[in-house]
Amino acid sequence: MDIRRLQAFVKIIDLGSISRAADLLNIAQPALSQQLAALESAFKQKLVIRSKSGVTPTTAGLELYRHAQTLIKQLDRAMVEISSGVGPLVGKVSVGLSPYSAGSTLAVDLLQRVRSRLPGITLHLTESFDDIYSELIMTGRLDMAVIHGSGPIKGVVFTPLMKEDFFLLAPLSLEFPQDSTGAVQLADIVDIPLLVPPKHNFVRSRIDMAFLRKQLKPNIIAEIEALLTLQESIAEGIGSTILPWSVASRIVVPDRSRIYPLRNPVIQEDVSLCIPETVPETEASVAVREQLIDLARAMATSRNWPGTQAS
Repeated sequence: MDIRRLQAFVKIIDLGSISRAADLLNIAQPALSQQLAALESAFKQKLVIRSKSGVTPTTAGLELYRHAQTLIKQLDRAMVEISSGVGPLVGKVSVGLSPYSAGSTLAVDLLQRVRSRLPGITLHLTESFDDIYSELIMTGRLDMAVIHGSGPIKGVVFTPLMKEDFFLLAPLSLEFPQDSTGAVQLADIVDIPLLVPPKHNFVRSRIDMAFLRKQLKPNIIAEIEALLTLQESIAEGIGSTILPWSVASRIVVPDRSRIYPLRNPVIQEDVSLCIPETVPETEASVAVREQLIDLARAMATSRNWPGTQAS
């Protein structure tokens, strides 16, 4: 089994096209097709389905893609670790940080820590609404990820980091009934225009569930992924949103928007660190994971983060 054939197969699946993969790999398309045919012959399975729009993996192809990702990544790690010899930790560590969560808030602090304490490690940080981080971890494309939820998910190991309460972030011009602690009841915001993440986001699912349990229907006027757009829309009075403190505190605009605690019910979500169950960790990824856990737990116990509790 030639590792280059597996690398080419992964590129074909990533791009969804043999011709595009051939261009990127600087290989003639017939030669790349022959490599794919050799793989299908070796495994005695059809690995892709060809169509006018490109190629899609079969069930067997998806299984090979997952294993190939792991093998390629382990080979890359072995080459880095062996060539570097004894000395400071080196290598690339990829970390997924869930948008609209404390994970994204940790990004800059984590980068600073790694630069000062682990200078031989290159961090790859990603925040994406579209990617399913658990799948990227299982295939070896991510070393770890901070996500909402506590599992279980097959192939992924969860380490609880904290619990986050959600808060209302509203234009300063809006006024709400508040209890003695300054909190706003969910029933009192049912009619205000809400700007929320898309449905596949954990924050959105918790918002929807809270309203459903109170038999209320939220007035959702837009779904917004970009935090800068959300920040300015709220400051301009277009709508309000519901977010964890870690995110709301980053986009509140003094004299234009305000954060309120939410009650009845309290909306809360777990934040966890995920690593692969079967792919071995490198020394570099273990070192980064330890720094990430330390930062998250320091955040959870800080008085600067209301509504956040260590798990």
